[in-house]
Amino acid sequence: MNKILLSLGTLATFGLYVLLVRGHQASVLSAATFSRVPTAVDNSPAELASSTAPAAIEQVAPSIIPSVTATTGFKDGQYTGTSFDAFYGNVQVKVTVKSGKISDVQFLDYPRERGESVQINSYATPLLRQEAMTAQSAQVDIVSGATQTSLGFRKSLQSALSQAS
Repeated sequence: MNKILLSLGTLATFGLYVLLVRGHQASVLSAATFSRVPTAVDNSPAELASSTAPAAIEQVAPSIIPSVTATTGFKDGQYTGTSFDAFYGNVQVKVTVKSGKISDVQFLDYPRERGESVQINSYATPLLRQEAMTAQSAQVDIVSGATQTSLGFRKSLQSALSQAS
């Protein structure tokens, strides 16, 4: 009985810590399960090597997607990206451009057949969408725990932005 109470107390303390440190991101799922992983898009290879990023991400990230570097200059309209295999399902996005900037990104398809995929993507898809609108490019951080969805998102987004260029 004491072990159960101690375990519950420890979990509650950790949960409170996560909420205080991570803010609103931790309200969906525990930040210990998911976190943003720096990629070569954000850091030099030397910085990546010294980071806590998993080795698999370091090997994949440097050459994934060329970016659309301008923050403006896209043609207004809606553009549908190519569908990409994300291991547990396909990922496809549609981008809306207004006044030369990304104004909306919608997921047309993403892995959602398995219960675990539903849980992971309920957390990852809003983060990826928001990050793309903030970055105004396909250069978004990979969400750990949703690596395949993140990579498929980046590829589909880049194909849509290529049409808008």
